Amino acid sequence: MHIMDFREIGKLVSEDRLSLEYLWKHRGTRFCSTCNISDFYFLERSRVRCKRCGRDIYPLKGTRFTELRISPSQWLSLIKLFELSVSARKAAKDTALSYKTSLKAYDLLRRVLVEDLARTDNLLKGELEADESYFGGRRKGKRGRGAGHKTIVFGILERGGKVSVSIVTDVKAESLLNETVKKVRRGSIVYTDKWGGYDSLMFCGYRHLSIDHKYKFKQGKVYINGIEGFWSFAKERLMKHHGISKEKFLYYIKEMEWRYNNREKDLFDILVDLMIR
Repeated sequence: MHIMDFREIGKLVSEDRLSLEYLWKHRGTRFCSTCNISDFYFLERSRVRCKRCGRDIYPLKGTRFTELRISPSQWLSLIKLFELSVSARKAAKDTALSYKTSLKAYDLLRRVLVEDLARTDNLLKGELEADESYFGGRRKGKRGRGAGHKTIVFGILERGGKVSVSIVTDVKAESLLNETVKKVRRGSIVYTDKWGGYDSLMFCGYRHLSIDHKYKFKQGKVYINGIEGFWSFAKERLMKHHGISKEKFLYYIKEMEWRYNNREKDLFDILVDLMIR
């Protein structure tokens, strides 16, 4: 797998023609359907013209790239900046776009990621770790379970596999069990801490083992260090946004899920493919 460095990306976005050609190749349909040749003039507004029959073709028609009126080179720049977790405000400056436009582009990319997660939402199995975490700004008062004005996120991590997260209204047994049943295959081993909300797992077809964090954080294979590592991964990246509205928070936390599950892959290449679908 070849991952483009900054020099290659810089060259690619230096001309709209190069950017459009790159995206067209990704789509895999680089020929004229009328005369079946692949020799074109590159024109303005993301279109090309067949050199033989003169037919105008819009290579990005039907893709997510057409949902905003920005150039192919600006799109590729934004995707690279998004991959690098650069804020939408800074991305606007770097691409000479308005903040409103760059934010819309980032919102679209997050929607595409959520759609991708939905397509690949297979049941988790084997050995899993389950836990909840609380997201929101620093406030006075109780921290952790029972903290007010926080968004509760429930997460399940498949050891050696992927993580899956969802927003829950509370950490009662019914809420945690419902989310587990939707995500985890019966017969799997689920590791948790000693929170009583997990006790009912053993009655629903799961083997449940727990660790009491008052005394230790690991006992043989009984630990939840993996899912706790994900919480750190997510919070470190979300902190730089300096506040996320409740309406958009789901997209941001699902972005963290997607990034974590694809952390060993070329995110730029995957993002381009998802936008072209």
